[in-house]
Amino acid sequence: MAEITGNGVLIDRVIAKAFATNCWILSQAGSGEGLIVDPGIGDPYLHQALLDRCRELRLRPVAALITHGHLDHMFSIAPLCESERIPAFIHSDDRALLANPERALTKSTQAMIPREITFTEPDEVVELSDGLSIELAGLCLTIHHAPGHTPGSVVALVNSEYLVSGDVLFAGSIGRTDLPLGSLSDMESSLRAKIIPLPDEVEVLPGHGRTTTIGAERRNNWFLRAAMEGRLG
Repeated sequence: MAEITGNGVLIDRVIAKAFATNCWILSQAGSGEGLIVDPGIGDPYLHQALLDRCRELRLRPVAALITHGHLDHMFSIAPLCESERIPAFIHSDDRALLANPERALTKSTQAMIPREITFTEPDEVVELSDGLSIELAGLCLTIHHAPGHTPGSVVALVNSEYLVSGDVLFAGSIGRTDLPLGSLSDMESSLRAKIIPLPDEVEVLPGHGRTTTIGAERRNNWFLRAAMEGRLG
């Protein structure tokens, strides 16, 4: 789906085999650099498919951004960062999940992980914080801490026009809060403080499913309307 928008932002994705996670590849067109978001689960790893796609787009990966510490969004982060010698960006409240993802999993999900697979932090980890502004792959990102799905969930506003929303906001829905470390009250607060104030025209690049806009979700997303009215949590 590679797209270069009118404002010169390249947007592409690889959809992971497991859980159909959207693993985004973003770049300021012409920069030659790529930001990889949420390298999830392939067969078993996904990093090679992401790197192959970057090569097709003539992009050199420079960083990996993790929106939250669930395995379907970060399973391939260590081999990706090791292969390309790039840093991993994750919020401080979810950093411990890089090496201990089971803390945010149900027991049934933990049992699905092969015993021979171990998880470690990448060599270079950069902790994200609320309100942080960073430039990656020629793009200006503003990080918003949005706990609820996990304690360290973040959304990233890209060039003030695109929202990488992870599992905070989907087209017509929001992320689950019934998993370990989830919080419905935190999710409501995050939606009210970090999502609802955004302009209608901001395009949403979610962790799963199709893209949408803030305006469309403000009109049609029951969960967002409930959060606006203080009756979600």
